[in-house]
Amino acid sequence: MEEAAQAAMQFVSGRQRSDLQTDQMLLFAVLRAIEVIGEAASKVSDEVRMNATNIPWKAIVGMRNRLVHAYFDVDTDMVWETVQMEIPTVLTRLQALLGDPE
Repeated sequence: MEEAAQAAMQFVSGRQRSDLQTDQMLLFAVLRAIEVIGEAASKVSDEVRMNATNIPWKAIVGMRNRLVHAYFDVDTDMVWETVQMEIPTVLTRLQALLGDPE
């Protein structure tokens, strides 16, 4: 989850929201990173989830499922907001959970 979150943030670094519309490789890369985050989150044990309630596990997995199963109906505004606002917050919380000093 941590690596995919960092990758997603790197993909959009220095980019604009409109780039998701014009750069298909960027969009695919960001979507894949979000899918990986969600897939990994679905494998996290209930015990860990209960000890890290500040991470929105259900929403993360739900986002992955939405992207995988409704690909042709992807809201790029939501994707941009996710990678700009949600992923950095989740990454910070994951790093705290993992004891990662980054």
